Amino acid sequence: MKRRDFITLLGSSAIAWPLAARAQQPAMPVIGYLGAFAPTGLQITAIRKGLAELGYVEGRNVAIDYVHPDVQNPDGQYDQLPKLAADFVHRQVALIFAQSTPPALAAKAATSAIPIVFNIPDDPVKLGLVASIARPGGNATGMNFLFGDLGAKQLGLLRELLPKAVRVGLLINPRGPNADAVTKDMRAAASAIAVELVIGEASDSREIEAVFATLASKRVDALVIGTDPFFFGRRVQITTLATRYGLPTIYNARDYAEAGGLMTYGTSQSEAFRQAGAYAGRILKGEKPADLPVVQSSKFEFIINLATARALGLEVPATLLARADEVIE
Repeated sequence: MKRRDFITLLGSSAIAWPLAARAQQPAMPVIGYLGAFAPTGLQITAIRKGLAELGYVEGRNVAIDYVHPDVQNPDGQYDQLPKLAADFVHRQVALIFAQSTPPALAAKAATSAIPIVFNIPDDPVKLGLVASIARPGGNATGMNFLFGDLGAKQLGLLRELLPKAVRVGLLINPRGPNADAVTKDMRAAASAIAVELVIGEASDSREIEAVFATLASKRVDALVIGTDPFFFGRRVQITTLATRYGLPTIYNARDYAEAGGLMTYGTSQSEAFRQAGAYAGRILKGEKPADLPVVQSSKFEFIINLATARALGLEVPATLLARADEVIE
């Protein structure tokens, strides 16, 4: 072999070796994050924290593809979810992370093979996502953060803030999967303390505007925002309207308080998403969703936004402030 040919062969081999080595490396697993809305920074941080407990770092040894309905068309967004779920199935992602009930239902309908980790406020057994809490038995498991059973506690906090309140509004999304359950829970809680409940329904941004005007005209003393991912995605609009109409309002997730909401009481979202991230990591390690019991979150948090209270002309009792997990000044 001539010296020039040998050098050429050596050079081409040096290029081929690292390419061959990279080709032999296992592909980075991809988690398909299916949301009803764009994830918040708190949620992303919590998921990453849970994954890190199992040794997974986004961008290093796991990838997360975040998808959600078109933010330019937020109204009527749930009908976009089946197509997004089907795309994940077509791409054969390693796992689907379903944020809230509508994405979980869409993912479950799209696949019985790809593992699903959900984070939902509704009963996963009644929804058909799992066979039982202790033994899910299929390809789905996750977190149940018990938003639907908080009516009595939320009304109690409102009455402590407003002892003379006799008429309370409830905002629900009639198209949401848990509208009936939330309404039933709140009616029972209101009846127990002799409070009149006024129902307001909204399933798009225009209806939200209209229902606030209606509730104000009916002179409700306070307002409870029902559990629904659509409302969470419109939290800035909702908290702004509550302040504009002077309606003391309680919500179910701390993000509302950060957006200017008066009070929130509900399951700790950071803890629920951390636990879900850890479950995703365990499944990527080889555990089966069928064998991982659904975790029912037990950590609750109560947040008060004092700046909003002042804007509404309210004096928050010291006893209520003392019980808050956080007070936003």
